[in-house]
Parts: sequence; structure tokens; C-alpha cells
Amino acid sequence: MKDGHKDVFKKCADFTEAQNVKDMGLYPYFRSIEGIYENQVVVGGRRKIMIGSNNYLGLAHDERVLEASQAAVRKYGAGCTGSRFLNGTMKIHEQLEEEIATFTQKEACIVFSTGFFVNQGVLATLLEGDDYILCDRENHASILDGCRFSAAKTVPFAHNNPEALRRRLSRLPAEGGKLVIVDGVFSMSGDLVDLPAMNKVAKEFGARIYVDEAHSLGVFGPKGEGVVHHFGLNDETDLVMGTFSKSLGSMGGYIAGPKYVVEYLKHKARCFMFTAALAPAVAGGVLRALQIMQEEPERMANLWKNAKKMQEGFKAHGFKIGTTASPIIPLLIGSEMKAFVFSQKLFEAGIFTTPAVFPAVRYGEAIVRTSYMATHTDEELDYVLDTCGRIGKELGIFDDAAYTGDKRKGSSGYDFTVPNESRDAAVREDAGVLAQ
Repeated sequence: MKDGHKDVFKKCADFTEAQNVKDMGLYPYFRSIEGIYENQVVVGGRRKIMIGSNNYLGLAHDERVLEASQAAVRKYGAGCTGSRFLNGTMKIHEQLEEEIATFTQKEACIVFSTGFFVNQGVLATLLEGDDYILCDRENHASILDGCRFSAAKTVPFAHNNPEALRRRLSRLPAEGGKLVIVDGVFSMSGDLVDLPAMNKVAKEFGARIYVDEAHSLGVFGPKGEGVVHHFGLNDETDLVMGTFSKSLGSMGGYIAGPKYVVEYLKHKARCFMFTAALAPAVAGGVLRALQIMQEEPERMANLWKNAKKMQEGFKAHGFKIGTTASPIIPLLIGSEMKAFVFSQKLFEAGIFTTPAVFPAVRYGEAIVRTSYMATHTDEELDYVLDTCGRIGKELGIFDDAAYTGDKRKGSSGYDFTVPNESRDAAVREDAGVLAQ
């Protein structure tokens, strides 16, 4: 670069955190999976029990889903070569949207190429400069980025706390538009939103309510519809978002709600209008997975059997698992260093999962995030429990400050800062209004 001029690549050259962890032999990310056999993956030529996947119902590799995906490719081709707005709308997209609208019992639905795009597109499109987004501090990164893209002001409130939401709403001008957005199941803690209380508060102040069902679709509700149906609040909830990349085993996402809102989004949401349409193979596979989920309720029943077994088993070994009420079970480790070592030792013992450290979680409260599938066997789950318990004792995890309550500064040992997460940390920590 010319002297005196800023190099926009400098931050890239200065980024050494990931390499430092690699040099220690503890880097847990971007592991290349060479093959998948039901609940196990092959990495480096060795099988590992997968407990880091969101494939809750085990449908990602179901032969019927694969056959439907292949049939869609043969009929429509490998890709759509254009956006839905122009030349990329195919009959299979419309069929999928109709099926989801019927399943969620909403007037209409629109399908996006990714779940991330749904939150980004909807929030950026519907909210204006004099509006407010009331955002739970533990909402997913896609919601936080959607807030950033929106012209509205973001007002964070304490996690899953309806009274905190009430205080925030009470301070906002009546003439400003308001949207309350929450995850149905929060992706790190695995806890369930207190939707009845949140909905009640939102209605008091004339706010619309938006629920992200990414981790609750296929997990909660009479037929897996999500937490909105679990609580019987479908008619009270204005917008319901969901993804195909968890229980339905693929990729993409949707927003379902009033027909006039969906119609507006179809013509105004830039990340829907100006990106390629969902690949036919994806749409075909998701359609079949949605059908199987409804036809085979025993999948959800088995998922819950496994989830409860693991919740109880980890607590019996002495692990703190927080307030999880789902198949997502975070194991509190505390020290960032210990979280990396714990994850690596699990990997060496044949178990695939990953740690989450600051700022994805609070500093000094690092976790190893585990999640379970309907198809996990008791033998696999028993091995996971026994191995986690043994390694936890070997590493002295239960003596960590996060367990003993000794919160001396710096006791966490190692800080691996996840890049590009400063915005997320700000939303979760700042008690004020964040202007966009």
C-alpha cells in the first residue's frame, strides 16, 4: 500500500487468534467431514458420534428425502439461474409455500434461499426510521444482523424477561411502530421463550410480535409446528419464521403470516428479489421431509426421549446445563481454554461437538454446545455421557469459577474472540437504544 493510506486488509493481516488456537492443536472449527453414517461422521478417516448437529429428526439423510430431492433435480434442473422475482419461480416453490402456510395455519408464506435472509429481509423491509425493534439479548445472529440492516432503532431487553420488555416498551413513543422479535428456542442456551407473557406485554403496547421457530420447528407443537402452536398462540402471533436447515435437514427458510404482508415482502425484500431462487433439489427434499415429519410423530417422541435422557444424565454427572428445555444441551465449562481442551478431548475420544466462547456467551461462561437427534441410539448416548463425565473430572471443570462462584477477574484463562461479533455483543450488553 502507498504510504499514508489506510489498508483495508490490515485487520486481516493482524488477525491471529484462530492461528494461535491451531498452533495449540485445539482448533475446533471447519473440520472436514468425509462421510456420514446415520448419527456418525467420518473425519480424518475415523468415525465420530455427532452431537453438534441440528438434524433433530434425523431427516437429512433419509432415503425418501434424498429420492425426492433427486426427482426435483431431474424435473427442474440443478438450479433456477435467477431470482424468484424474475425467472426463478417454479411450481415446486409455490407448492412448498402452500404446504408451509397450511402446516403453520397462516394465510400465506414466502420461501427465502436461507434462513439468515429471512430475518435480514423481513426486518430491513418492514421497519422504518421511526419504528422500534424490541430484541431479546440472546436472539440469533441473523436477527441481530436484521436489526442492523433495518432503519429502525433496536431496543434490547433482558433475556426472556417480560417485565424488562414492558419497561422498554413503556418508554417508547406511542406513535412509533413496534415489533417484538424472539427466538422460540434460543440456539445457545436451548431454553424456551416465555411466549404467553411476551405476547401479553406486546399487545398492551400495540406491538406486533415475530417468532423465529428455527430451533423449535419439528421439536415443539402438536405436529412439530413450533412454540407458537405449543402455546396455542398462533392466532396471536403476527409473523412466524422457520428454517429448513434443522429439523427438515436441508437449507433455506420461510416467513408465514398475513397475505398482505407476504405480498409486500415479495415485492420489496431485496434479499428475496435479488438472489437466486431456492434450488429445486432443496425444495423437493424439504417438501418430502415436511410430509414425513407429520406422518411419523414417533420421530419427535424419540427426540424428546433422547433429550430428557441427556438432560438428566449430564446433571447426574455434575454438569450445569442452564435452563434448557429442548434437545439443545449446553455444558457449562467456564474457562475458554478448558472449553477448547474439553472439545478436543471429546473429538479424540470419537465425539464431534464444538465450544462456544465470548462473545457468543458471557466471558468466563464458555460452554460446549451439544444437541441430539431422534435417531441417536442408547449405546451412543451412554458413551457420550460417560466420556463427558470422565473428561470433565480430568480437566477439573467442576472446580472452575463458573461452578464454584469464584469470579476473580481473569480466572477464565483464555479469551478467543470470535471475529465480526462486536455488534452481537453490543446488543446483548447495551441497555440503551441502539440507533441504526
